[in-house]
Parts: sequence; C-alpha cells; structure tokens
Amino acid sequence: MEQRTELPLPAPSHWIDGRAVPASGSLIDVVNPATDTVFASIPEGSAEDVDLAVEAATRAFPGWSSTSPEARVAVLERVVEELRLHAETLASTITAEMGAPISFSRAAQAGFPPLSAAAAIETAQRFSWSEEVGNTLIVREPIGVVGAITPWNFPLQQLVTKVVPALLAGNTVVLKPSEIAPVSAQLFAVVATAAGLPAGVLNVVHGTGPVVGEAISRHPGIDMVSFTGSTAAGRLVSAAASGTVKRVALELGGKAAHIVLPDADLDDAVTRGLAFAWSNAGQACGAWTRMLVPADLQDQVVEKLRAASADYTVGDPADESTRVGPLASEAQRERVDAYIRRGVADGATLVVGGPGRPEGFGTGAYVRPTVFADVDPGSVIAQEEIFGPVLVVIPYTDEDHAVEIANGTVYGLSAAVTGDREHAVEIAGRLRVGLVHVNDAHHNFQAPFGGYKQSGNGREMGRAGLEEFLETKAITR
Repeated sequence: MEQRTELPLPAPSHWIDGRAVPASGSLIDVVNPATDTVFASIPEGSAEDVDLAVEAATRAFPGWSSTSPEARVAVLERVVEELRLHAETLASTITAEMGAPISFSRAAQAGFPPLSAAAAIETAQRFSWSEEVGNTLIVREPIGVVGAITPWNFPLQQLVTKVVPALLAGNTVVLKPSEIAPVSAQLFAVVATAAGLPAGVLNVVHGTGPVVGEAISRHPGIDMVSFTGSTAAGRLVSAAASGTVKRVALELGGKAAHIVLPDADLDDAVTRGLAFAWSNAGQACGAWTRMLVPADLQDQVVEKLRAASADYTVGDPADESTRVGPLASEAQRERVDAYIRRGVADGATLVVGGPGRPEGFGTGAYVRPTVFADVDPGSVIAQEEIFGPVLVVIPYTDEDHAVEIANGTVYGLSAAVTGDREHAVEIAGRLRVGLVHVNDAHHNFQAPFGGYKQSGNGREMGRAGLEEFLETKAITR
C-alpha cells in the first residue's frame, strides 16, 4: 500500500471545532526520552479550553448522532485508510515522543490502531441498534459528549479503542491525550478531519491531568468519561465525575501472572513470557510481569530466561535492531529503577539486569531489563505495578497455589497460562481477571478488554466496548 509522509509536526495548538487553535498561554515541552531533547511543544491547556471544546462537541452532537450508523461507518472506514497511509509517519512520531523501538512502533504502535478500528467498524456493522421485546421497543442511543483521557504508553492505540467506538455509537468526543506523548493524537485529529469527520465531532485539548483531566471529569456538559491510566489516577477521575453522576469507564493498572504449567514447553513459555514482559520496555498494563513456575522447574526456567535475555538489545529506538528502548520519561526511569533497587534490598535473586543505567547510556531514560527469581509473592515487586522491563519469577507448589498467587493482588486485568490446552483453559476459568491468554493464541481485536477489582470497570473493544458508549431506552406501547 502507498505510504504518505506529508504530516508535518503540528504547531503548539489544541484541535477544537475542526481546526487548530493556537496556544494562548504556557507551553509544555515534549521530550524525546532517548536523547533528552525537546521533540515538540503543546499548550498547557486550561478549564476554559475544555469549555470551548465541550461547546463545540455539544453543537456537533445533534448532527452527528442523527446520521445513520452506515454513514458513520463510512467516515470511520476512511479514517482507517488514512491511518494505514500515514503509518510510517505515525510510527516514527510515537518512537520520538515516547521511545518505543521503531520496529515495535511499526508493528504495534502504528500497526494495531487500524486493525482495532476496523474491528470496531465490523462490530458496529453487525450491531442491533434496536430490538422488540414483547410490547417494548428497546433502542440503543449515543450517550452524548464523551470525555476521553488516554495514556502515554500506547498513545494512538489507546486513543483509537476509545474514540472510534464512541464515534461509531454517535457520540462526540473531547480528548485529552497524555502530555508525555501527545503529538500522535494531534496527527490523528488531522487525518480524521481529512477523512471527512465533521467539525466539532472530535476535539483535542492538551494539558495536564490535574487541570485538563479534572476539568473534563467534572464538566457538566460531558456525559461520560473513559479513562486509561494508573489506578490512583482512576480514583481521582471517579471522584471528580461523581458530582455530575456521569458514566465512568476505567481501564487501570495490572500485574499479570503468567502461569507455566508442569507440562508446558519451557522454551516456548520463556520465549513468549519474556516477550510479553519486556515489549514496549514493559510499559503495558497487560504485561506478563509475574512468571509463576513449578518450584522444581524454577532453576531450568531461570537459566532459559538468562539465555533468552541476551537477545533483547537495549539501544537507540530509531535503530532497527533495538528491542528495548528508553522508558517514556526520566520520571518513569527513576520510578522503575527504585523498584529494581527495592527488589534487591528485599532479597530477591537477581538473574539479569539490576539497578542503574545500562553500560554506555549516560543520558536518556534507560534502565537495565531485569529478571528476579525466588520472589516472595507478597513482596513489593510482586504486588505493585512497576511499568518497566522487570520480570519476577515466583515458584509455586501445585496448581491451587499458582491460582492463589495469581489472584493474590489488587489487580485483575489480564493473565496467561501455558501448558496443555484443555488444562490451561480450566486454570484460566479460575483466574479473577478480564482477559486470559492461553498458549500462543492470536490477539483478537473483537474480544472485550477490561479488568476486575482495582484494574477498573467497563470494557473496551468488541461488542462490549461499543455498548459502553450507548444508552438504553425502552419504549413500551
């Protein structure tokens, strides 16, 4: 497919009512975490900027919501085409703004969004917008103006999983991307407008969570907030939104357990387990950060992990050979490094990596990809979300013990089980999480994603992800 690259780096501006609105106050620098240099700047938005965006979204809502589902699908299909045509520019932008290796940016950061959007379109095409139940007509209608607050780790993919279903459902959107990786969101607004999305249907307000995020959460003109981020921030969003009793969907933290069963192929378990722990430098809420292994197999697994880790080259994310780039910011580097030091202090066995920067990296937000073994399941590094390339290996005595450990955190987002398929599926049914990967099953963009417990509420993707953005009306006659 033809690739376009003529998306210029946007000037510091919001995107409101179908056009760039230049910054009127202070700016926030977007720092390339590999070089510690300023890559771009965005406005430090205010509550007043949110007001303008909500006004634009409110004006646009009657027209957009009254269009047919088929018409909305047609627009979003053109958006998917634009995402594919601009894939290289989007990939390089995300690499520059948050440090994902360019090969990973092409495959996932820019590769997943059109796949996810296309899956949402397919769901909308199959969806029953009304049904008869006895003497009642049940109608599914858009909620209204949706506030979407997205994170920095998968800046475009997380945007798409909220914005595209919301638009397909007939809502208008006010989006606040993370100030750490905001440029790809601005580019998305540009390509969506070029694809024919009407003015005011999607608005982007840049800024910080405590100012812009809170203004969105509290705003009486916003009917729903969909948030992805930390559990601590999700609590603040819920509290701020409670004053207007708006719907809140939260996709929060995770501490995924990967249970390696005694009958598993250990080479396969280690290869996939390490990939899902260290991809995107471990900055994924669904990362498989806890590898649970039979106690009598731990030594074998550890040696295989030690060998496999040699293939994970740390380096410049613009280099095609790099598998682990920097973390997204210096603050994140310091946070992850502190967790690594805590693991050492608490007596976990350091297998590879450790505290401090990798050799030869005096600048940039780099940490050493790390594996710990003999980890106490109740320890800090086994309980708290680290959000970096840190894998902990926890031995278990039997499968009941493995399930107990897997379920033994405040999180319930995702998990994985490797072993005999039937046995693995049975174990998956006992895990208190929203998504379980069994063996090497391919990712399904039609499947719902979301968490139990303090990993959030609501679902993204699939039918459930579309229904999040709809109200249900019963007309009895």
